[in-house]
Amino acid sequence: MKRAVVTVIGKDRPGIIAGVSKTLAEKQANILDVSQTLMGTIFTMSMLIDITEIDAQFDDLQNSLRQTGEVLGVTVHIQREEIFNSISQI
Repeated sequence: MKRAVVTVIGKDRPGIIAGVSKTLAEKQANILDVSQTLMGTIFTMSMLIDITEIDAQFDDLQNSLRQTGEVLGVTVHIQREEIFNSISQI
């Protein structure tokens, strides 16, 4: 299984989780785990996703998530799991 980590941050508003989840579903990425919190008015979320079905089109998924973030007024980043783990260990 190939996995990636999606992080979202921005001002809280309705539809953030639904919008990001819809984009992931449209690209055949399966959400394995999600954690979200609200710090004041700032929404933060991280998702662990299975990208096995879309691995070859990772850049397309990345662009789609960025566009979704722009529409929702949040910042969305995605990194392959191995890169995310390496960065978190530094």
